[in-house]
Order: sequence, then structure tokens, then C-alpha cells
Amino acid sequence: MHKILVFTDIHIVAQGQTIIGLDPFARFTQGLAHALARHPDAARIVLCGDLTHRAAPEEYARLREALADCPLPVSLMLGNHDRRAAFLTAFPETTQMDSGHIQHTADIGAYRLICLDTLDEAAPDLHSGWLCPARLDWLDQRLNEAGPRPVIVFTHHPPIDTGFAGMDAIGLRNRDELISRLSAADNVVQIMSGHIHRTVQGSAGGIPTAILKSPCHQMPMSLDAQDTSLSIDEPGAYGLLLLTETGVIVHTEDFTLPATLSATYS
Repeated sequence: MHKILVFTDIHIVAQGQTIIGLDPFARFTQGLAHALARHPDAARIVLCGDLTHRAAPEEYARLREALADCPLPVSLMLGNHDRRAAFLTAFPETTQMDSGHIQHTADIGAYRLICLDTLDEAAPDLHSGWLCPARLDWLDQRLNEAGPRPVIVFTHHPPIDTGFAGMDAIGLRNRDELISRLSAADNVVQIMSGHIHRTVQGSAGGIPTAILKSPCHQMPMSLDAQDTSLSIDEPGAYGLLLLTETGVIVHTEDFTLPATLSATYS
């Protein structure tokens, strides 16, 4: 069995700034320390986009600081709050396509992880996602190369509707093109996404799809709200994937809850 730690929607801000009174840098470093202390045997960490809040150079510099002593390999992905040029200035060693998009793979045991770049810097609504032909062609190649390996695909924008009206309106605009490819590949066993700031389970073309909470601020449980900036101070979380011989198990850990003592039921 192999473990993968997953964080999404980190939203690092500049020193001294907060989001609804919460410090995203402090929340992320707390969550990272929590995860590493409990799962030092994890094979990799995946950060599923919205690494920063405004894509400012200082914010990416603070993220690099937060990851400086991380003992595990880290897959960095982009979300709608990120910008490629600013990100690559801070992380120039990041693998990128010839087109400049931030997509890459990692093979962990019997599994292949495929991390996609759904950021659309020219989105008409500023925040929805898009996968251009170059990114989809790259995906086709990586799926084909995986052969019989079970594949886990990571995206920032989920390929499903979630019931949150405002967030679904800024989802992945060409998700049908993505789902058709993943369904036809026959080796994709799990999709992991962010963007919504809530824990959501669903299915995309028959493929199990899990959406994780942010380590910082969450979307309130208000399905009809059109305001995508609504935020609430609920427990921050990260994901833990167990890659087993029989499939993928997805856990979510609320790391900001008060510590409790273990007890045995009589």
C-alpha cells in the first residue's frame, strides 16, 4: 500500500493578510505538519491548485518557504487564483509542457498519477476552467503510456456538478471532453479535485470523483448561493489516499479540530 497526501485551495496571502480572519499560511503549515507527523511514510504530496489567493510574487515566495523543509516530493498544480508566469518565477524547476502548461505524471507503485492544468487565464468569467487541445492531447498520450496501470487523475476544477449553483457556474467548461477521454481509457480509477472548498463525492462518467476541503476557509452549505466568494470558518482539512492492490481509498482529515483522548467502548 502507498499513501498520497492531498491539499487543495491553500490560498496563501501576503504577510499580515488574512481571509475572513484566518491566516492561510498558518493553516497550511499546521496541516502539513499534522500530515507529515502522522504519515511520514507517504510517497508524495499533491497540491491541487489555488496555491495563492492573488498570484502575487510574495505569495508564491511564502509557499516556497512553507515547503522548504518538506521531506516528500511535491506535485504542484494550478487553479483559477494562480498565474503561470508568477508561479514559474518562484518554482522554475517545475515540469511544464512545451505550451507552458503545468501538467505532469508520477508513478507510485502500481499506480500512475496524472496532474492536469485546468487554469484558463482568459476565462470570460475569470474563474472557470478549460482544457485546451494541447492539454487534452498530452493527457491522451499519458493515459496510453500507462498501459494496465490504474490511473488517478488530479484536477483543480471538478469534472462534475456539485449542487453549489455559484461554484458550478465557474466549473470546468469542457468537462465532457475530459470525461469522454477518461471513460474511454478504461484505466482511470479515481478523479481528485478541489475548487469547491467542501468535501464532495460523485461520479464522472462512472469514475469515482472526490472533491476535498481547503486547509483554510470553506464554502458554506448554501447550495443556491450565486456568490462564489462566500466563506465560512469550518475545520481545515487535507486528503489521504491509500493506493491498495484492490483500489483507491479516499480519506479526509479535519486537522484543526480540538485534540481528543482515545477511549474504549465497554
